Amino acid sequence: MKFAMLPETWENTIAEVEKEGHEFVRELSDADFLIFTGGPGDLPEIPDNLKWIQLPFAGVDAFSTAGALSDKVRWANASGTYGPTVAESSMGLLLAVLHQHKTVTLAKTWDVRDEVAAGTDWLHANKTVALVGAGGIAKEMIPMLKPFRTRIIAVNNSGRPVAGADETVPMEQADHVWGEADYFIVLLPLTEQTHHFFNKDLFARMKKTAVVVNAGRGPLVNTDDLVAALQDGEIAGAALDVTDPEPLPDGHPLWDMNNALITPHTANTPERIEALTGALTVENARAFEAGERMPHEVDVAAGY
Repeated sequence: MKFAMLPETWENTIAEVEKEGHEFVRELSDADFLIFTGGPGDLPEIPDNLKWIQLPFAGVDAFSTAGALSDKVRWANASGTYGPTVAESSMGLLLAVLHQHKTVTLAKTWDVRDEVAAGTDWLHANKTVALVGAGGIAKEMIPMLKPFRTRIIAVNNSGRPVAGADETVPMEQADHVWGEADYFIVLLPLTEQTHHFFNKDLFARMKKTAVVVNAGRGPLVNTDDLVAALQDGEIAGAALDVTDPEPLPDGHPLWDMNNALITPHTANTPERIEALTGALTVENARAFEAGERMPHEVDVAAGY
């Protein structure tokens, strides 16, 4: 097949796809599929010759919200591709909160040693971790959690068992999870149903020692409700790689809170995206040519 790459072209990605026998073309009117590296506002008019579009991003909510996920073509995203990187980052965020790294960083003094010791929690101490949105990232994270002897609850839409989890729960039957788990890793796709899913009502149902890590999408968490829950001691801590709004404004209360850790949407980095997009595209192209559903095909109606 012939393919184009817009608006940015990545030489290594092009070379990897060409190695599989596909031909890179400059004009979109000559292409069978497009590797699209921009945002919704950069998307050109889709010509009739184009059969499918590969996005190098896992989240496609921006395209869905903008009405750019046209059913004129098939779409593929990067769901699961960045599982190892986001899982590793999520583990780091959780452990940093449990071990009070923010407290020390803000204090800039050894004098907070007693405060840190008193506030430190331990992942290995018979804790339960809920992976909310148990897809590819969660599957990568489960082996990382196992050495800590944690109990793992996987929450997904289908309720289909997730390998390695001690319990898999469909979202519609997850009421008991919010008060049972000690720590929550938020990995849901962003849809109308999941927008602000983590809000004051849900925080109120959690243990006061609970920690919430969001490595999914910023608006999954109601930021104002989270600030209030942290200030009022309804939950113990939070770590956010994604925020709402994003970027988090300078001077926002979360920056100065000991129990809130922020990273600037770097659980996965541009370097990793560029490095892995070639193999991702090749995998989807093989399935498309075989007349099969692509492994990373987007459900346009569902928005993920």
